[in-house]
Amino acid sequence: MGVPDLVVPVREGPANEQLRYAVRSWTANLPHARVWVVGGRPAWLTGMGHIPLVQNGSKYENTTAAVRAACTHPGVAEEFLLCNDDFFVMRPLDEMPVLHRGPVDQVEAHYAARASSAYLAGMRDTRTLLAQLGVAAPLSYELHVPLPVTKGAMLEALDEGRNLPVLHKRTLYGNLAGLGGEQIPDVKVLTRGPRFDRDAAFLSTMPDAFAHGQVGAFIRTRFPDRCWYERSRG
Repeated sequence: MGVPDLVVPVREGPANEQLRYAVRSWTANLPHARVWVVGGRPAWLTGMGHIPLVQNGSKYENTTAAVRAACTHPGVAEEFLLCNDDFFVMRPLDEMPVLHRGPVDQVEAHYAARASSAYLAGMRDTRTLLAQLGVAAPLSYELHVPLPVTKGAMLEALDEGRNLPVLHKRTLYGNLAGLGGEQIPDVKVLTRGPRFDRDAAFLSTMPDAFAHGQVGAFIRTRFPDRCWYERSRG
């Protein structure tokens, strides 16, 4: 992958301060060409491509529709990094590596020990689909870090998973495309407390942890300055 575009599904709504600081972190640390937001577009954003999208489904359906919209848009580069609005790149990279969370069955066991959920059901459905498609021991790519994507291969994966209500699209794509990669633990910080890796290359946050937690304060301290994607006011 050369210097890729960045694609970010964005929910409609308020100012989205997590996205503001995510964008600052990408500007500082993640080589990229153009940034595309799909769905909502906060008023403070400037200098980015925007793909409007009606968001009238579940959050899983909305993000899947956003990825499909990016993959079918002629302006988006064939190779891009799929991001979320709460992905923070905390140190400079030459390029984004391919990262995964380990075998799906191990990740599934972790979630099954906590509670049943639509997310867990989607993980199982995606694993079952991959088995039907010949991938017996899939890896999970459901990490909160940017994922290198090729448009054509992602569209093929989305077509394969079109009947799953909660599609784990990163995992389906990563396995069908044979991405491989390096295993890391997920970087999502769920709580307000001090227990997170301050030396991590990547962080991600829940809204409450970002707004009120120590991890949010840490991220805001690391990226205090407005970047060129922010209007002078807003």
